Amino acid sequence: LNLETLPIEGGQWTQTVRDDSSSAIYYLITNNDFSAMHRLEVPEVYHYYCGASTQLLLLYPEGQVSEPVLGSDLTAGERPQIVVPAGVWQGSSTLGEWSLLGTTMSPPYTDEMFKIGSRSHLINGWPTVANRIIQLTHD
Repeated sequence: LNLETLPIEGGQWTQTVRDDSSSAIYYLITNNDFSAMHRLEVPEVYHYYCGASTQLLLLYPEGQVSEPVLGSDLTAGERPQIVVPAGVWQGSSTLGEWSLLGTTMSPPYTDEMFKIGSRSHLINGWPTVANRIIQLTHD
């Protein structure tokens, strides 16, 4: 898939679509890496392709927390697609050895719409999930 290390956020990626209206990537996380907590200014659609299921952590501006699982076991509540709304802090990790995912964004991704999360800021805002925030941040 010609994956490359994704700086700052973690994981490996390659862009598969980029035009004036949208962008899409393949995204791989392994059991020794994760998608660090970050937020985007536009919605992001996550897609599950193969490998282990993936646990997301979503922190909403109003204080809510959600921990959906991206995967193929629908009877267990997993979903093959999850939409992360704009402005929601998000991070994820595989529940096994590796997970191959994809994301799609419209309008297309730009570096200006990405912000990495600060561990102390996120724990201050969502103290009930402090341990999970620690797992999904680099600082």
